[in-house]
Amino acid sequence: MKFTTLFLLFAFLQVSAHGFTQDKITVRLQSADLKKALLAIEKQSSYHFLYNQALIVNKPKVNINVSNADINTVLNMLFSNTGIRYRMMENNLIILKKETDQAEIAVDVRISGKVTGTANEALAGVSVLLKGTSVGTTTDANGNYAITVPDANAILIFSYVGFGTQEVVVGNRTAINITLSASASELNTVVVVGYGTQRKRDLTGSINSVSGEEIARMPNTNPIGSLQGKVAGLTISNSGAAGSSPVVRIRGINSTNSASPVYVVDGVLHDNIDFLNPADIETIDVLRDPSSIAIYGMRGANGVIAVTLKKAARGQTTINLQSSVGVQRVIDKIAVTDAEGFKKLYSAQLSNLNAAPFDYTNYTANTDWQDQIFRDAFMSINNLSIANSGEKSSTRLSFGYTNQNGVLKYDNYQRYLIRMNEEIRFNDNIKVGGDINGFHWISNPAAAGLNNALWAAPIVPIQLDENTYYSMPSFQRAQVGNPVAALNRNNRTSVNKGFRVIGSLFAEIKFLKSFTWRSTVYTDLGFNNNRDYTPLPVSFINLGEGASPTTTTLDNTVRTGVSQSQSESKRFQQDHTLTFDKRYGSHSLTFLGGFTSIYSHSSFVNGNRRDTTVNVPNNPDFWYLSSINSNNPGAFGGGGGESSLVGAFARASYSFMNKYLINATIRRDGSSKFSPENRWGTFGSVGLGWVVSDEDFFSKIKGLDFLKVRGAWGLTGNSNGIADNLYKPGISNASTAVFGNNVYTAIQAAYIPDPNLHFEVVRGIDVGFDLRAFKRKLNLEFTLYNRTTTDILTTVTLPNETRGYFTNLGKITNKGVEVTLSWNDRIGKDFTFNIAPNFSYNKNVVNSIGNTTNFQLIGNSGANLTETGRSIGYFFGYKQIGIYQSTADLAKAPAFTNSLPGDIAYEDVNNDGMISSADRTYLGTPFPPYNFGLNITAGYKGFDFIIEGQGVAGNKIYTQRRIAQFAPLNYESNRLNAWTGPGTSNVEPILDNSRGNNYLFSSYYLEPGDYFRLRTLQLGYTFNQGTLRAVGIKRARVYISGQNIKSWSQVTGYSPEAQIGSILGGGADNGVYPVPAVYSFGINVTF
Repeated sequence: MKFTTLFLLFAFLQVSAHGFTQDKITVRLQSADLKKALLAIEKQSSYHFLYNQALIVNKPKVNINVSNADINTVLNMLFSNTGIRYRMMENNLIILKKETDQAEIAVDVRISGKVTGTANEALAGVSVLLKGTSVGTTTDANGNYAITVPDANAILIFSYVGFGTQEVVVGNRTAINITLSASASELNTVVVVGYGTQRKRDLTGSINSVSGEEIARMPNTNPIGSLQGKVAGLTISNSGAAGSSPVVRIRGINSTNSASPVYVVDGVLHDNIDFLNPADIETIDVLRDPSSIAIYGMRGANGVIAVTLKKAARGQTTINLQSSVGVQRVIDKIAVTDAEGFKKLYSAQLSNLNAAPFDYTNYTANTDWQDQIFRDAFMSINNLSIANSGEKSSTRLSFGYTNQNGVLKYDNYQRYLIRMNEEIRFNDNIKVGGDINGFHWISNPAAAGLNNALWAAPIVPIQLDENTYYSMPSFQRAQVGNPVAALNRNNRTSVNKGFRVIGSLFAEIKFLKSFTWRSTVYTDLGFNNNRDYTPLPVSFINLGEGASPTTTTLDNTVRTGVSQSQSESKRFQQDHTLTFDKRYGSHSLTFLGGFTSIYSHSSFVNGNRRDTTVNVPNNPDFWYLSSINSNNPGAFGGGGGESSLVGAFARASYSFMNKYLINATIRRDGSSKFSPENRWGTFGSVGLGWVVSDEDFFSKIKGLDFLKVRGAWGLTGNSNGIADNLYKPGISNASTAVFGNNVYTAIQAAYIPDPNLHFEVVRGIDVGFDLRAFKRKLNLEFTLYNRTTTDILTTVTLPNETRGYFTNLGKITNKGVEVTLSWNDRIGKDFTFNIAPNFSYNKNVVNSIGNTTNFQLIGNSGANLTETGRSIGYFFGYKQIGIYQSTADLAKAPAFTNSLPGDIAYEDVNNDGMISSADRTYLGTPFPPYNFGLNITAGYKGFDFIIEGQGVAGNKIYTQRRIAQFAPLNYESNRLNAWTGPGTSNVEPILDNSRGNNYLFSSYYLEPGDYFRLRTLQLGYTFNQGTLRAVGIKRARVYISGQNIKSWSQVTGYSPEAQIGSILGGGADNGVYPVPAVYSFGINVTF
């Protein structure tokens, strides 16, 4: 891998980075003009000439015949006896002067200065280009720049996104300070709107953008993690497992089937962006309103996250290195009892059960099992990019390598990324290009769960030696194994590898001034190979029950085995669009029409074999099914599917006087997932906008700089996450039976097919306004939305022999508000800051399910319920109102079979005088209705400071892991407050695992999910450009960063955001993987 990377890097430098090459020239001319000779050299090389046209007029004809000569040899022959001298500059620029101007040529002019906005704020990243050449630079974090020009006649071009471009003649000056007008501000920023782009000023919907700079400065392995807390209405839940992907929701959940958004990367539709290098991202746009997502038809209902990748900057050659190293640490462990606390509680539990006391004589340890399975884990993220762009072509090549150890011992994830982008411009009207992404990952997940570390008794020591461990006491040996033994035994016994190749080619032609035709083809190929190995059992020592503390036994319940699985996926997409863009006086019209098709295919095979005595080497190269010679035939399976989608679409955008805006889209889609009679649908949207601030009367309102009101209505579809061909019959394996010496497997209907199955229909309306005030220091975006999904696709459970069926039923509504606010200002000359909070509220209601009002969808073993009038997947159970303190309390309470003092007291919801299943009620939602974020950035001279926070409120978390604490396992610390007699506790029930009523799902097992987390705290320093230039560095920044370092929450688990479960049964914490704090150091250097 290292050799391949070096070879590609060397090849790219030789082919693309012309600023560092020495091209060989072949010229054969007879009696030719000098200008023709110069053009011949430019045509076949990377060299460009800068000269006054009068310099070569009336010069003698040239005769030259050279082959594979260096540039100096050719030029010396050309200019011999012509009175012309030349000088080689940066990026292969050659300046021609009269021979008498030799002294002038020999002395370069060094220009420096500062670029600011109209409010005197420093502008970082402003492009400074020497006109007519590819020589250029950018301003640093303080707005400073420095550039070398050939003479006083040179012209510098200053340009910056959202600001007016300025050209200045150098003259006799060496210091040039520039003020760029911020009249257009960020409103001229271009955002992705689906098969095209549009100015933010002209939008009639709600789209938020996050820059690639914001994403890259955070040391995240997945770029989506960098969006957390930055976009109103966007909810992200992370897992701390190495290489894991976050769960993403936009504006709540509008389906019981799939609520994940679709990702569009440079036009290509994907289900995730795990394959992307965060350092390759230019911008991420979050599309969530009807007018921006309707053009995606059946794929856009859950929102769209559009990613634009970086390309080489015009006229520049740059090398960028980003690298960070960090340590991950679990800072919020689950509070469980130590040895003393365990003995106290277990002894009390035995007493309550009238059981004999346990003999602790041999159990003298005090083991913190969580400390034994967790570690401080190393993480490293490294990215290198090389970009070169000339007048006719541009190339960008990037490499990425990530190595992340999980905080659970032996958990590891490695990722290798490579991307190459190329664009060739034949002229101003024709260009072609493409890119290719390579993604290879290797995962060694930890094979032991976390719950053992929570449940194992702390009185047990860990191990006698490397191969011998201590077993759990007899009262929990059947439920819990030695956590360290399980972890060490299964160390790296699972290897998952994957390869993914994504490529595209495009051609674009502009004609008749206003028309642009673009055709693009894409391919996405994925290959996964997973192998698992179960080694021989380890030896244990039993400390109790009269056994000798030196006698070892084997865990005979463990059997060696090997399992394999392989899968592959293919996706092909093509897009063809025609765009018309024309301005007629005060009228501006843009029309886009196009066609798209997507074909997807996937397949998999798997198998496993088990044996009792054969040991397989702990080497993945031997983990094949043939490694085990066993009478066990094993189990084998496989499957696959394919689907296709075709669509035609159009969008029209019209503005009058840049203040009256109309956007309309229409799309016709067909999906093979549904029957021919139900696979076609028509979708569309209409959006209106009014830039009020452009009206004459608005000029009288002081302090307000910009105001736009907007509204949109749209109709989209949803076929995301739906299996192929569910309208056709399917079969699956059922029970087995033995006839003679043979084992036969029966088959059964996998589901009942529904020939009327069709896509979900989502209707939405959006209204809001965008405001800028106080010289654009204050930015405010406010949006109200209402989105309704009908014909929801879900599985209806029927008796086991039919396994249920998939059908359309029900209606769900999401209503909400989103607010994004920012204040951008400065204090004094050098201190700048930006404060940007955001807030969103979403109310989810199931309006109907099927044709009845009492039809219910049950999830998570009955803890979650979906029914009419409530939020989707809400918690459904008994409501705890206290603890029965005495028999007198029981006599006055509603009748409840087998209840005793010390048990949980439940509310008689229906007031019928008894506690029964009819008293189960609404206990809260697992999905937070409130989301908020706070982002603060500040800069002082070369220093920058970043604070990012994020939180949620209004949801509940089901602490499912706590059910186990009634069994003879270790206890969480809350059980130290268990009821021991009248008045001792009105929350924690008695220590008695025979009390079945306490196991019922109730509010006892729920806790508030509200939290606010300090997501990022970062301090950086950007070195002075003048200091760096001497060593060939254009820009350098170093930083130290802390992530997830503090949370404010009542959650008792590892993380308030790490939950498991489906849409219908979500919000459960069963000892899920913790989200660790990360402490890192990083550098970002540009050459």
